[in-house]
Amino acid sequence: MKQFNSNPIKNTTLLILGLALLVSGQTMAQCTPLGNETTYGTGTTWIGYVYGTKTFTTYKGYVNEGGAGSSNFDESFGGDNVTYNTNGCSITTENFSVRYKLTQTFANGNYLFTVGGDDGYRLSLDGGATWVINNFTDHGYATSTYTVALNGATNMVLEFYENGGGNRVSFNVTPICSGTGNPNTYGTSNVWQAYLYQGVNFDLFKGVMTEGTAMNPNFDESFGSANGTYNTNSCSITTENFSARYRLTKTMSFAKYIFTVGGDDGYRLSLDGGATWAINNWGAHSYTTTSYTANLSGTYNMVLEYYENGGDNRISFSVSSTLLPVTLVSWSVAALSADMAQLQWKTTDAVNFDHFLIQRSTDGVSFSDIHTITGNGGSAAQVYSYTDQFAYDGTAYYRLVMVDKDGSFTYSNIISLQLKSAQGVRIYPTVVENGTLFIEASGQINGARLELFDMTGRKLNEKDWASLSGRQQVSIDANGHMPAGFYVARLSNNNTLLAKQIIIVK
Repeated sequence: MKQFNSNPIKNTTLLILGLALLVSGQTMAQCTPLGNETTYGTGTTWIGYVYGTKTFTTYKGYVNEGGAGSSNFDESFGGDNVTYNTNGCSITTENFSVRYKLTQTFANGNYLFTVGGDDGYRLSLDGGATWVINNFTDHGYATSTYTVALNGATNMVLEFYENGGGNRVSFNVTPICSGTGNPNTYGTSNVWQAYLYQGVNFDLFKGVMTEGTAMNPNFDESFGSANGTYNTNSCSITTENFSARYRLTKTMSFAKYIFTVGGDDGYRLSLDGGATWAINNWGAHSYTTTSYTANLSGTYNMVLEYYENGGDNRISFSVSSTLLPVTLVSWSVAALSADMAQLQWKTTDAVNFDHFLIQRSTDGVSFSDIHTITGNGGSAAQVYSYTDQFAYDGTAYYRLVMVDKDGSFTYSNIISLQLKSAQGVRIYPTVVENGTLFIEASGQINGARLELFDMTGRKLNEKDWASLSGRQQVSIDANGHMPAGFYVARLSNNNTLLAKQIIIVK
């Protein structure tokens, strides 16, 4: 059994050392973290909130990074497995995490962000809602970049954790060249305004160039070599992963136009400011072309879009036109009565013009010729009209075929008119297989007449009643000689249309 040391001086020394260790332990236990974990740094000085775990728990205190006009920093925390002091408590530089916050105001422009870390790191530009850089895994020191256009105050959050071994986190933001000019302005006089962007989705506006000449809007652009440099009025682009949007307002006289667009990779052409795409080959592929033909007259806001995804790059545009036989100024249809449709149209520039064919359809797809009108030549305005007396109970569609002396022709746009018959009277069936029609009237009709016409308006036969009511059966092909086809059955009362029906005889 050991005896207690009875030396009073030595016992006093031991007592003092014990009390010192106790006080020291109480001081370490009473360490208080400073900072509120939510406040953002301002100017160019980050506030970093330090945690004793890699999952942002056990808050220890805050530190500052950046300053002196720059928010950039590169922090190694003093080394591996050492003590790192905060405004509050210290940590050991193993298994810890830091959340840096800074509200920085950026002048309007494009910026390149580079973030690095050992281990995980991620960067948000919207207060932590989304991560534009996200490499939140265990790894040796690595860096990631992100380029974006900014303008104004931005709430940045940079998160970092260390899982063991080396530790380091870095942040760098650098302004990059931004394009000047308004990307919404259209070129005129056959000269395109072209707006170039770095990135395949029109990401970073880099500047303006032009294509075409005052005499001709056609062009073929290859942007130099693959993965090279191409200059705009403001900045250069790298000819990999870029996009271009071309704009041109062009007035076109009445003619048939053929547009041909080619690209490597995606391309698309709009004639209405980008609302719809007349040509659309928006995919990654080698150089190919697509054509679109249309009869046009007026002013059009053309938009040609292109992107390059990698490898070779090329975009081309060409348009050619063929004068049409005549310029159609106006073209309309109106109901004169329940049984008649009046077609009217006005033309100019009838040079070497021959005649009009008027066509009618009941479905807007299949058209038949119903009348021919000889055209009046010359450049002066001419007005024409035609009354169609065989409109049926429903929607009728009309178009003009405009034929030149050499036989070339073009179509007008399709117009339509809906005529409705009297209520309480109907003709059926629509498909006649045995030559028999039925007429059904809800009341008495005096002086009723049923007429049958072919689709050109030629009357084939008729039947009269002094008085008609209820349901009547009518034979329209008693001899069985009527060829299969479309016909119009018309029921009238003293020249007043009561019902009309397109029928199909089989």
